[in-house]
Amino acid sequence: MATQVSDHAKKGNSVGVKFLLELPKTLSTSSKKWHQAFIKIYSSRTILNCAKHTIRKPGLFPRSISYTAIDLDHHQGDFTIDQETLNNLVKNKNQEKLESLGGPNGLVSALKTNTRLGINEEADEIQLRRSTFGFNTYTRPPSKSLLHFVVEAFNDVTILILLGCATLSLGFGIKEHGLKEGWYDGGSIYVAVFLVVAVSAVSNFRQNRQFDKLSKVSSNIKIDVVRNGRRQEVSIFDIVVGDIVCLNIGDQVPADGVFVEGHSLHVDESSMTGESDHVEVNLNGNIFLFSGTKIADGFGKMVVTSVGMNTAWGQMMSHISRDTNEQTPLQTRLNKLTSSIGKVGLLVAFLVLLVLLVRYFTGSTKDESGNREYNGKKTKSDEIVNAVVEMVAAAVTIIVVAIPEGLPLAVTLTLAYSMKRMMKDQAMVRKLSACETMGSATTICTDKTGTLTLNQMKVTEFWSGLESRNASSLSRTVLELFHQGVAMNTTGSVFKGDSKSSEFEFSGSPTEKAILSWAVEELKMDMEEVMREHDVLHVEAFNSEKKRSGVLIKKRGEITVHWKGAAEKILAMCSTFYDGYGVAKEIQEDDKVMFEKIIQSMAAKSLRCIAFAYSERNDNNETNKLKEENLTLLGIIGIKDPCRPGVKKAVEDCKLAGVSIKMITGDNIFTARAIAVECGILTPEDETNEDAVLEGEAFRNYTQQQRLEKVERIKVMARSSPFDKLLMVKCLKELGHVVAVTGDGTNDAPALKEADIGLSMGIQGTEVAKESSDIVILDDNFASVATVLKWGRCVYNNIQKFIQFQLTVNVAALVINFVAAVSAGEVPLTAVQLLWVNLIMDTLGALALATEKPSNDLMKNKPVGRTGPLITNVMWRNLLAQAVYQIAVLLVFQFRGREVFDVTERVKNTLIFNTFVLCQVFNEFNARSLEKKNVFEGLHKNRLFVGIIVVTVALQVVMVEFLKRFADTERLNWGQWGVCLAIGAASWPIGWLVKCVPVPEKHFFNYLKWKKRS
Repeated sequence: MATQVSDHAKKGNSVGVKFLLELPKTLSTSSKKWHQAFIKIYSSRTILNCAKHTIRKPGLFPRSISYTAIDLDHHQGDFTIDQETLNNLVKNKNQEKLESLGGPNGLVSALKTNTRLGINEEADEIQLRRSTFGFNTYTRPPSKSLLHFVVEAFNDVTILILLGCATLSLGFGIKEHGLKEGWYDGGSIYVAVFLVVAVSAVSNFRQNRQFDKLSKVSSNIKIDVVRNGRRQEVSIFDIVVGDIVCLNIGDQVPADGVFVEGHSLHVDESSMTGESDHVEVNLNGNIFLFSGTKIADGFGKMVVTSVGMNTAWGQMMSHISRDTNEQTPLQTRLNKLTSSIGKVGLLVAFLVLLVLLVRYFTGSTKDESGNREYNGKKTKSDEIVNAVVEMVAAAVTIIVVAIPEGLPLAVTLTLAYSMKRMMKDQAMVRKLSACETMGSATTICTDKTGTLTLNQMKVTEFWSGLESRNASSLSRTVLELFHQGVAMNTTGSVFKGDSKSSEFEFSGSPTEKAILSWAVEELKMDMEEVMREHDVLHVEAFNSEKKRSGVLIKKRGEITVHWKGAAEKILAMCSTFYDGYGVAKEIQEDDKVMFEKIIQSMAAKSLRCIAFAYSERNDNNETNKLKEENLTLLGIIGIKDPCRPGVKKAVEDCKLAGVSIKMITGDNIFTARAIAVECGILTPEDETNEDAVLEGEAFRNYTQQQRLEKVERIKVMARSSPFDKLLMVKCLKELGHVVAVTGDGTNDAPALKEADIGLSMGIQGTEVAKESSDIVILDDNFASVATVLKWGRCVYNNIQKFIQFQLTVNVAALVINFVAAVSAGEVPLTAVQLLWVNLIMDTLGALALATEKPSNDLMKNKPVGRTGPLITNVMWRNLLAQAVYQIAVLLVFQFRGREVFDVTERVKNTLIFNTFVLCQVFNEFNARSLEKKNVFEGLHKNRLFVGIIVVTVALQVVMVEFLKRFADTERLNWGQWGVCLAIGAASWPIGWLVKCVPVPEKHFFNYLKWKKRS
């Protein structure tokens, strides 16, 4: 809207002069000359008047100067207001102080800015404002350091018990064997524990850093400001005091400020005050705007008065740290699984300890020389304590191996890795749980505009009356009314640079930009001139429910109402229409039918139909209510928004993956149907389904039972409101679907929150929509939604791979140690060896399997849904087969190893340890795919996996061959290494054969439940 000098500004001549002298650099040469001439005529009297009052003060005007210098530079000199005054102005809502400054326009002048032109965008000017008033950033609490995660890892009870055992073992070892030999047992446990702690701490630290980076990206929102007369997008961090910020529905207020112009502006201040009622902001009442609040309705401009830490929001946020300990549903399920396995491990460890103690104190155990270890009173107390400590350490280590700490770590790693990769695929995860939940999605409810289409709109068809015609053939009357209807009833703007060759720049929503572009280029509209000639009395902002916007304007005493919106909605408000020659005619029944056919024919071409109407007088006496009937139809335009390339393929991929796609749009039913066919959402088979396409109103009017019966068959819902979208989501969830919803508007927030996965749009989405969503689609493209679905399935699949791999190790290790302890009175795998297995299994295994990239095969499976089991029949088949094989081989080694290989007890135990580790290494390849027989497919693309395997094998060689005392091992010859490798490699053909065995789709636990019921 054009800037008008307020009464406050008119009171002070100095303020008036300053306002006049603000010569913008963006004006053309002719405009500058006119402006300067006007200044000379107008300001000479004002300066003389000022001189009469000030000349009496001695020393103010030196006698030697016989002229008055006028500084026409817009942005020089110091600011006449300080930071503290500005801070208190908004924080305390100090209306009196604002009045003393000359009201909003006085404040604008004090900040050396301009409501219409904004500040100068030169770097020096921006830097001056930052150095004077501060940056629009706030200090966050420091991130958790690496030391924090180290301490956190040491707080684990099992780790503390192991450290206690290591300390006792170290003490008794040194006492018995001296420092040179006695430190090995205790020291090796120390080293192993510290290694496990270090890897765990570093992994958690890196994940925390990753979330911090994502937090910074998510808070870097774009804000519309006016600088040098040009409306442009800047980062919220680049906002400075004095900026003129444009606010629309759904925007976040980027800093504290004062309202300077606008209409019907309502603000949601619940983030600051906790009050849910929206606060109206206008020049006659509440005029202050707070950083962090949201625009609920209307539009307007504000001048920024405080930024960053000088705002109440900044001070509040500086004390809030991002919670990175968010537990996702999958992590919760895994914690339960971990707890259950841990209880089994605890029971086994207790039984092992009990058996070992009984055998030791009954004299059933012998040392390396063949002598009884316990001889009653003859045995030294130190030896008894040392032996008991070793038994406790072995038992505790069994617990460490049994408790799969790697499961939460695997989830964390795969989520952090997926989040990082999804950013490259144009999806920013705001809530961790969305990553995994998306993999279970059964239905996606998507918008049309900007998601399925390019959002590059252009007016391609224009109807005046009942004829399609060229805009140049319109009568002068209709043309002038169109100029009014477009220029005054818009939230967009037009900018043109100084040079004659420079093109027009249009800002606003894609629809607004298309209409403004058409009006300027085809109708030759001069927006500035139209706005200068008219005053706005009231505005009714666009509403998703009514699908229209209106404005009440005044020109030379004449009041006019203008409406624009969905063609059929505006047509229903009209009783007359203008033909192409400017003759007003009454809309007869036949005419109405013809108009409806015109709208339908345009919609069938995938055009968005928008109509313009007006009334010369406002019948309502109230100026805050616009006339809504007996209007005159000016014309109808058709806006083309082509489908995005790749959308049809993405829709097909989702359908192949068993995911239903539903399009929910505000467009009319014919446009919606045409776009749905073009995108592949509607197929020829749907022609026989009468419920495939319907309007939101029809769905709304169904009974709840009817909705539940029909909702799964609905493919397209046209002319829908945000409430209809919310209603559909609730119905689908009630039927057990996992629902993903896309949304961009403020009114979409309830549906985004209600859905299992809310997907907001990064380009067209409002800040309210983004904050209500779980994932932000940065390029607004449906193909990116399909990519998110693939990544979600990848996360779930990677976790399942790791569970299968880890449970195989857990089952084998527990059974081997338990059987050996019960039968032989000793455990073949020592504390250090089990800790090493724990390290490669929990950390390196998680890293290798959790970072597998998504394959296209994932999109061929059916969705898991809400109740799918975490450990499937396929996983049970795979892990039990491998575990039974490993147990059988290693128990043969335990009881017949010395005879078969003709080796000592220590070599036999080393063979068991080495074979056990190599079995896990080879089985890690099997775990890469739950059902595929070829486990090497795509291996060359995952360098991390190959690297981890190489590192694991290399470290195992070092453990066996070079760290004999540390790992309690003996060197093996080439033949023995060959046997270990052969037994480990045998897991590949076993895995291949096992995958040939079919398993029922129904989980076997369901059969157990069924038997119980029967």
